[in-house]
Amino acid sequence: MGFASVLEPLRVANRFLGDRFSGVPYRWRILSVDGGPVLASNGMSINAEAAFDSVKQVDTLFIVAGFNPLAYYHPAIGAWLRKLDQSGATLGAIDTGCFLLAEAGLLQRQKITLHWEAAASFKERYPSLGMTVTQELFENEHRRLTCAGGTAGIDMMLDWIARQHGAELATAVSEQFVMSKIRRQSDHQRMQIGVRYGVHNLKTVQVISLMEMNLEEPLSTDQLAASIGVTRRQLERLFSTHLRVTPTHFYLGLRLEQARQLLQQSEMSITAVCVACGFESPSYFSRAYRNRFQRSPKQDRAAKHKSAQTVN
Repeated sequence: MGFASVLEPLRVANRFLGDRFSGVPYRWRILSVDGGPVLASNGMSINAEAAFDSVKQVDTLFIVAGFNPLAYYHPAIGAWLRKLDQSGATLGAIDTGCFLLAEAGLLQRQKITLHWEAAASFKERYPSLGMTVTQELFENEHRRLTCAGGTAGIDMMLDWIARQHGAELATAVSEQFVMSKIRRQSDHQRMQIGVRYGVHNLKTVQVISLMEMNLEEPLSTDQLAASIGVTRRQLERLFSTHLRVTPTHFYLGLRLEQARQLLQQSEMSITAVCVACGFESPSYFSRAYRNRFQRSPKQDRAAKHKSAQTVN
């Protein structure tokens, strides 16, 4: 999806450039590590035109990545990316592509974004870049173009097209995709909490938001209740009414989901994941994880790696 979302707006823009609009059509090349085809996670094979190191100069490069973004990274790729940067190229990253830019030392002060599911593991691996990560759909700053992946690539490219050729062309391209609106850069990656959980009670939504912001150092139920000006009993009643679960159980679920994302999206040790998600006892973490996902953290990580190797 991320790959197609970046290319398709350019393809459609080319239909109009030189016809309804004056301009030079966009051109692109597809590169891979060795110049061979790349198997996508859906099983489709994408043909590449050349190996990455056969290209010495480009205007803009987009790195498209998904799960296990560093699986094919090696120092030669980092050296090549740095040479492109020194030549003045704009470097872009789709979904988790910014892992490669960070590994190559090419992210400093720029604001960047990536898929929300991988944001925690990115911050853990590159703590010095944590403050530069946003929740925007895309970022365009200091010769760095990053987006959250999925359909956010369309919004990023429409913004890019509008900057180069004007809003009229971007609108024409958008209408070809039967899009009722062009999302702004600042639109949310994820559904609003109320929509995501089917909750319309403001106080309950506020507490869930506070929980999501405090996964590494969980707040007590009393602290959560105090944050919205209710008693512990009232908070429990709110969660029972709107979510059919206790605040403690709901909070535990959020932390376990975060742990699973870190196990699947990073190389952090299981102990480090345990601590990062607010679990003081590894044995309790393992039991709670197994109860929720029907497998231990170790088994889940092994299964994910095996699946990734099969796809790759």
